[in-house]
Amino acid sequence: MAEATFVQDGSKVDYTPASAVAAGQVVVQGDLVGVAVQAIDANKLGAIAVSGVFDVVKTTGAISAGAKVYWDDTNNYATTSATGTVYMGKAVKAAASADATVRVRLDQ
Repeated sequence: MAEATFVQDGSKVDYTPASAVAAGQVVVQGDLVGVAVQAIDANKLGAIAVSGVFDVVKTTGAISAGAKVYWDDTNNYATTSATGTVYMGKAVKAAASADATVRVRLDQ
C-alpha cells in the first residue's frame, strides 16, 4: 500500500461550516487560516483558499511589507500581534496605519 495518495493541489481545502460563511470571510480551523472564496451554506461542503494573496481587514497601525501577519478571530481583523491570534501569512505590500486593509500572502 502507498504511504500517501494525492487528493488535491492544496490551494483550497474542503470545509463544511456549522453556520453559513460569506464569500471573503476568514475561516480559522485550529492553526489553519483560510478564506471562503464563495459563500458556503451551513452544513454544506464547500472550500476555503489556504494559499494566495488577499486584501484583509486590519487593525490600526502600520504594517510593513514582509511582516508576519496574524488573524484575530475574536475581533475579525489582521494584526502583527501574535498574542491570542493565529498566524496567517506575510504582508506583501506595506499598509499605513490609516489603511483599512493589508495585502497578505497566506502562508500555512
